[in-house]
Amino acid sequence: MNAERRGGDRPERRDGRPTGGRPGASSNARSTDRGSGDGGDRARSNMRSNAGGAAPGAASNTRSSAGPRPDAGPAGERRDARGRQRGAARSRGETHRSANAPSQRRKGTDPARAVAFDVLRQVDGSDAYANLVLPPLLRERGIRGRDAGFATELAYGTLRLRGRYDAILALCLDRPLDRLDAPVLDVLRLGAHQILGMRVPQHAAVSETVGLARERIGAGSAQLVNAVLRRVARTPLDDWLTTLADDAPDDLAALAATQSHPVWIARALRDALAGNGRPVTELDALLAADNDAPRVTLVARPGLADPDELSDGDDRVTTARWAPTALRLEGGDPAAYSAVRDGRAGVQDEGSQLVALALAAAPLADASDGVAPPTDARWLDLCAGPGGKAALLAALAAERGARLVANEVQPHRARLVEKALAAVPADAVEAVRTGDGRAVGQDEPGAYDRVLLDAPCTGLGALRRRPESRWRRTPADLATLTGLQRELLDSALDAVRPGGVVGYVTCSPHLAETQVVVADVLRRRDDVEVLDAPAVVRDVVRPEARDTIELGDRQDVQLWPHVHGTDAMHLTLLRRTV
Repeated sequence: MNAERRGGDRPERRDGRPTGGRPGASSNARSTDRGSGDGGDRARSNMRSNAGGAAPGAASNTRSSAGPRPDAGPAGERRDARGRQRGAARSRGETHRSANAPSQRRKGTDPARAVAFDVLRQVDGSDAYANLVLPPLLRERGIRGRDAGFATELAYGTLRLRGRYDAILALCLDRPLDRLDAPVLDVLRLGAHQILGMRVPQHAAVSETVGLARERIGAGSAQLVNAVLRRVARTPLDDWLTTLADDAPDDLAALAATQSHPVWIARALRDALAGNGRPVTELDALLAADNDAPRVTLVARPGLADPDELSDGDDRVTTARWAPTALRLEGGDPAAYSAVRDGRAGVQDEGSQLVALALAAAPLADASDGVAPPTDARWLDLCAGPGGKAALLAALAAERGARLVANEVQPHRARLVEKALAAVPADAVEAVRTGDGRAVGQDEPGAYDRVLLDAPCTGLGALRRRPESRWRRTPADLATLTGLQRELLDSALDAVRPGGVVGYVTCSPHLAETQVVVADVLRRRDDVEVLDAPAVVRDVVRPEARDTIELGDRQDVQLWPHVHGTDAMHLTLLRRTV
């Protein structure tokens, strides 16, 4: 059993949340403490039996052999013998009567569950991003500490595991999911995650979620939610997963269903593992890592913040695995640290830090003969928003007397870059500007010594951090994105001087966005050489990690969440030939 799921004997609050410790379990943990079962057969028998004698509320898509109910008929199928209108769930015999008197039943829910519901509604209804919606909602409603942690795990975990829960819910309903109102489906997903993916006791998960449905949607929907969640709770998670795997047409589809990924993404990640020389048997571990909540990683920007300043006397802050600038924060709010509030430090994935450090450390050549000391005065971040890598590069540039130009095509993201660079010495930032990166190479040929191209991509390497993105992306996105990536890489290579270096970076391991894009661009040029990116990365990691970091035998670098604990960042280092 996952260690994060132990501790079931801890005291609970009325709503089922533990009074201490980490507020939510890992989204990927499989519960085994709710009783044992006999595998997929039990799940199927609970959900699909057409025989008589089923437990009250069991799902059935067939009519009783005793014939139609007395109240059936076009006009009266939802009225009892006395002519009273009944809810849809009660008319199908799917109700579960509460032991509480009506005056004692839960009328609503707590603020943490309510905010998680609001996040899901905004993500679904407005195409919002959970990581942008949730923090301001928590602040506005004064939700802090353990309640904030509970809301975060509930919202993010539900979004990550939406595919798994939808497949389970489909087995518990007598109608297709697309016939449910979207708010009802979101409530059911939240309830399923509490039952199957968190340490919330079943009675509290059902009761609180029914209260949420009653408060936000209505009493009729609350009846349906009550009936369906009781069915979900009747079967342990491992049995559900066995059922989903057995119903899948092949092994890949089984992994996609149980690990909650679209099949096309699971296939792309399998191909990426193989294309980078890793065993495809790692796919299960990779998909599972996508479902784990990522640890909070801080960056201490060189010359602005010292790692010791953040970790001094605080046992929640520890040294990270690879980057000398990286620290892990085990609980708490990053904004509680003055260095983070001031912009001298920030929140940044360790893989993101490594690719920026590697670009800054990549060897340059002189533009004239390749022997004289090269110039290293002007750097460019071609697609700089929202500014994390730009801030790290600018801090490094300040230490060397160089200057950074940060370019971003979207005005609102350019403003985020300005905010991220606020703490960097002014003479290290030449400009933050808004413009199309595809034009920079033509407008400023050979003007920069180092260029970072953090290309727009599918984001398949950051699925654990952007939980809704796996359900939004489609294979059709690749054609548009890869065309843009090729144009931007050509522009970056034109913008760097001979002897200068371009770092091509994506937060996706998809081969079409990484190896294929680079190969296509290099095929059309004869003025570029590929540098040994693994050697450069080993030079910038902590000395004690140089012999342990797995970087493969290729000239590029592909990081993995299940191997390195980072986002799946890709890095290719390219140098213009003299």
